[in-house]
Amino acid sequence: MIMIKLSNVTKRYDGASGPVVENINMEVGAGEICVLLGPSGCGKTTTLKMINRLIQPTSGKIFLEGKDTDAFDVVELRRRIGYVIQQIGLFPNMTVEENICVVPQLLGWDKARARRRAAELLEIVALDPAIYLTRYPKDLSGGQAQRVGVARALATDPAVMLMDEPFGAIDPINRELIQDEFLRIQRQVKKTIVFVSHDIDEAVKMADKIAIFRAGQLEQFDTPDNILARPASPFIAGFVGADRALKRLRLVHARDALSARECAVRVGESGARARAVMAEHGVDRIVLLDAADKPQGYFTAAQLHALEGTLSTAHAMPVHSTANSRDDLRAVVSSMFASGASWLPTVDDDGRFVGYVSQAHIVELLRVPTGESA
Repeated sequence: MIMIKLSNVTKRYDGASGPVVENINMEVGAGEICVLLGPSGCGKTTTLKMINRLIQPTSGKIFLEGKDTDAFDVVELRRRIGYVIQQIGLFPNMTVEENICVVPQLLGWDKARARRRAAELLEIVALDPAIYLTRYPKDLSGGQAQRVGVARALATDPAVMLMDEPFGAIDPINRELIQDEFLRIQRQVKKTIVFVSHDIDEAVKMADKIAIFRAGQLEQFDTPDNILARPASPFIAGFVGADRALKRLRLVHARDALSARECAVRVGESGARARAVMAEHGVDRIVLLDAADKPQGYFTAAQLHALEGTLSTAHAMPVHSTANSRDDLRAVVSSMFASGASWLPTVDDDGRFVGYVSQAHIVELLRVPTGESA
């Protein structure tokens, strides 16, 4: 389902030499996160504000759930669209509870219902209501204030959230943490989110779709992986950076990069059996599993060549590190470098072996086919 659609949207200001944005066409599906990127002054914030009519388009149409936003009255549009800005905008003379209750009460909610909603939302954003409901903005850290801002935007359960550089004012360490927390919240609430950012790494981490603007034009609108693997122009390639292949590591998980899934043997099996399995899969090492399919070590081809009898942990090389199937490849490659390994056994959440991730297979997986943009 398409939640937001922009059709030939243009904004011109009287006296300006040209349009701020021109002929923007894009669609955002329900539950997706779409990040608007581009240099300063490229039109991304103007585009964001036109979605909820804080800025009126000069021409073109904007649709919310298939309905022209011109057909909504202001109150209904504000109820359907939450809005979070970089400066958060919490009222300093109001408690956290009062801040969250502002829009519900403007929409006619009774006080008891609004207060219940405030407590629910603080739990969603991982702030203890018993502690934070009565605090004032001055008592909050930057990350805590940002969470309250998100809670306030969610107060009336809007279908859409618009966010203007929501994490820009937070220091790098806490920014990573609040991004992770926001993604956790999104998995729970499943809103359609459009937000402005200037950080390509943030966009790759957060977005289902990325829209890159340049001088009022939408240069490319695609998935993060396609933008990194197949930039539409030299400008896009330069904007996303020369390390775009490394950025793609965040987008692929270990479970998507497995090879030789069946290439393992169990304690008590024979060396001959292990050599046969290795030959079948064309590999030079094999993982030794216990009865619960958990890695206990590994053998190289050279070890097995001289090994007679059954396999045991006493003869195996130790496995110093494993990857979880849910890990992204950036974390997996980091573990490989830390342990000096070119491959890692990969396990599920219960520690059971599910296959290997190797540097060679990662390189092959991320390679752009010959003839395509790189």
